[in-house]
Amino acid sequence: MNEDNLLIEGRNAVLEAFRSGKTIDKLYVLDGCRDGPVQSIIRDAKKQGTIINFVPKDRLDQLSQTKNHQGVIAQGAAYGYACLEDILEKAREKGEPPFVILLDGIEDPHNLGAIIRTANLAGAHGVVVPKRRAVGLTSTVAKTSAGALNYTPVAKVTNLSAAIEQLKKYGLWFVCADMEGEPMYNLDLKGPIGLVIGNEGSGVSKLVKQNCDMTAAIPMKGDIDSLNASVAAGILTYEIVRQRLS
Repeated sequence: MNEDNLLIEGRNAVLEAFRSGKTIDKLYVLDGCRDGPVQSIIRDAKKQGTIINFVPKDRLDQLSQTKNHQGVIAQGAAYGYACLEDILEKAREKGEPPFVILLDGIEDPHNLGAIIRTANLAGAHGVVVPKRRAVGLTSTVAKTSAGALNYTPVAKVTNLSAAIEQLKKYGLWFVCADMEGEPMYNLDLKGPIGLVIGNEGSGVSKLVKQNCDMTAAIPMKGDIDSLNASVAAGILTYEIVRQRLS
């Protein structure tokens, strides 16, 4: 793994990172190691909601850049995360119906960065990513976003379906990208809306799709059957923009 990356290695450094309030996406701990300092790190990780992975020594050695990890490596985020309320508040401040982009398992940091950049330029009020099986706000994401992370809040949630249900209480409708869906030009995408974009390979998961109100297909005439996730997000985002402006 090379996130060009905000890796923090060694027990004291990792413990200080947690206690200083730094946002940590993942913690890697030597499997079977449960001494006092490591237990303190694990407790702080649980308080922050950090994903904890217990891994063999060869995995830690592979991740390590210093080769002195002392059985713990933390993967820090380049930016802090927002919450769903921050995104809704941004819409309220602008006097606009909320427009949120939710990403189901985007693993490529370049795709995530490009989507955040598009979200900002299209006037979306924020982006939502899941805690697991997805890339976090690494320095590659920040660089690819071309500064958009300074203006567009990104919320990290434990469960994307639960986040959709929560946002529905604020009047949002949800549309997900799906090759088998209704052509996007046939859908009414005005008003408060959440756009769900799926994983680069498998698309939107079944459970998340079931929680959406509509599925939207991008018309395609070529010989291959899918678009890059960030390109698909861009096309659907700007169809929403077109309808909001009409």
